[in-house]
Amino acid sequence: MELTAAEPRRKGLTQLFLDGEAAVRVDTETFLRSGLKPGDLLTDEELHSLLQASDARRAREKALYLLEHRSHSKRELTEKIARTAASREAAEAAADHMEELGLLNDESFARDYARELFSRKKFGSRRVRMELSLKGIDSALIDELLAEYADEEAETENVLSVLQRRYGGWEEDEKIRRRAVAALQRLGYSYEQIRRAMSLSGEEEQGL
Repeated sequence: MELTAAEPRRKGLTQLFLDGEAAVRVDTETFLRSGLKPGDLLTDEELHSLLQASDARRAREKALYLLEHRSHSKRELTEKIARTAASREAAEAAADHMEELGLLNDESFARDYARELFSRKKFGSRRVRMELSLKGIDSALIDELLAEYADEEAETENVLSVLQRRYGGWEEDEKIRRRAVAALQRLGYSYEQIRRAMSLSGEEEQGL
């Protein structure tokens, strides 16, 4: 087949025309490095190699872009690349490469993410387990992290913090109390944890 034209497109892509018809779009940098120019003949194997090289470069570029903005788990990074920039195979290879370079580390990500969920978002253990699992974190590491944060007093303080910030008046208004309980359960707290925190809050009020 003959490469009859190559026209730049948005997002760093180049449209290739083969035998006079629009065929495929490839990464512009990959195309330039190939040395191909209009009038050249390509075999199916050469075109396939060009597409693979394009896919791989786009995947790595997307990986670097995503990691520049925030840390990711390996599964999360792979899925984002596969959805927006490259094939699943290229996405997995790019994630492997980022891991080899030390730019991707599931344990480090999981520890930072767990800290954010427990400390800033005030999630309970059940919700934290679910969120970490969704990110593809190994179950053994999740168990380890939850054990590190297993602190009944801290959980009670988190429940009380949520109640004070979002559900003022829950002590007197039954509707607010029901909404608060439902919300806290969505945050990953058991009914027993919620009941204990509310009970302690009532005891503090009586002690004043």
